[in-house]
Amino acid sequence: MTGLTAGGVPSLKDATGTSGASEGKFTPLRDAASPDPDTRPIRGAPAMDAPLRDVADVADFAGGCFSGSGGDRVGVELEFLVYDRAAASRHVPLEEVARALPPLPGGSRVTFEPGGQVELSGAAGPLPGAIDALTTDLAVARRALADAGLALAGVGLDPVRPPHRQLRLPRYEAMAEFLGGPYGPLMMCSTASIQVNLDFGERPGTRWERAHLLGPVLTAAFANSPLSGGRPSGWMSGRQAVWEHLDPTRTAPVRASGDPAADWAGYLLDARLMLVRESEDRCRPVRDGSTFRDWLARGELTAADLAYHATTVFPPVRPRGWLEIRYLDAQHPATWPVCVAVTYALIADDRAADAALAAAEPYGELWPDAARCGLADPRLRGTAEACFRAALEALPRLGAAPALLGSVAAFADRHVTRGRSPAADLMDLARGPGRRLSAWLTEEGDA
Repeated sequence: MTGLTAGGVPSLKDATGTSGASEGKFTPLRDAASPDPDTRPIRGAPAMDAPLRDVADVADFAGGCFSGSGGDRVGVELEFLVYDRAAASRHVPLEEVARALPPLPGGSRVTFEPGGQVELSGAAGPLPGAIDALTTDLAVARRALADAGLALAGVGLDPVRPPHRQLRLPRYEAMAEFLGGPYGPLMMCSTASIQVNLDFGERPGTRWERAHLLGPVLTAAFANSPLSGGRPSGWMSGRQAVWEHLDPTRTAPVRASGDPAADWAGYLLDARLMLVRESEDRCRPVRDGSTFRDWLARGELTAADLAYHATTVFPPVRPRGWLEIRYLDAQHPATWPVCVAVTYALIADDRAADAALAAAEPYGELWPDAARCGLADPRLRGTAEACFRAALEALPRLGAAPALLGSVAAFADRHVTRGRSPAADLMDLARGPGRRLSAWLTEEGDA
């Protein structure tokens, strides 16, 4: 990890996080003394350089990914595109962003994605505290960037600029070659998301199932990336469409058989191997289509190889000792808490989950429809209305403040009831006269 400033406050990440292109050591649901589940030894293996014996070792690793805390904490990672307030078409050098950002009072960590997207990762905790701390840090960051003539835009796919990679670390070089164009550069350099990380609670399998079944309706409700090159792309969540056009062995949802650990082990085994780390300065892409299972049969892999391989697969929901929800588009800086609060309530609160799943389960496979149509799909609109009602009923039980409840209700009125994902507002800006879209991106327009 390479620091850009004294004290390492903003840093570069050489490994894969919410956009899928980078994965730092920040693990918001890990206690300071606990090992990162992407790097810990497999249970029973003497060391990370121990050879993998067979698929049983992969099964042990996969099981460990579901053995985190039994609590109810939430950790949030917010990604934003960075714009020059005077020229929305300019790619802002990440060094310029890093220089402008001060240490953040709430302790959120600042990192960068390959295209210069900025990510704020907050500390995990109860829902109210996690949101409050990250809200404070985001406000500080926005003020500092505004003073430098820069703005953070909460949108899932860059609507005006072509992809432009700024980080040239070995992992990114190999990843770019493996993924190819045009969707590889778009994913790495032009996408932004909200990642919600939840403790597994006392029933990991239950929360794992909920996160998947609710995926399409939440994708639709918060779809916020309809534009590319200044024009409609045909998708309400163009970011999700980018993912759907990448290697499906590492981006499709994990299949559900009722045994999450076994399903995750099978997913890891059948995903193509992306790269081989030949040295600290060299990663070689694997382009022959071979899977981790193929390499395991050759007897060439170690526990460390498996742990690293797990950081190169990007399903919409991923287990890492906690539940990592990856399918949510970035939201405007003023409305992201709604996305976090609703997602948390519907997965962590049993009563809310039961009500939401009664509506959502029939549509739990509608991932493409959700990305393409958003809430314009009447099935997903009706389901979203039921989900938001359930969340609003649950949030007071979870300690949510009246202001947050008001924000959730306002979002429901503006978007859900009307069947208009946030993406619809961006479409209106793009179709309107003048520089309305550019003004919105540079925070001169309304939220």
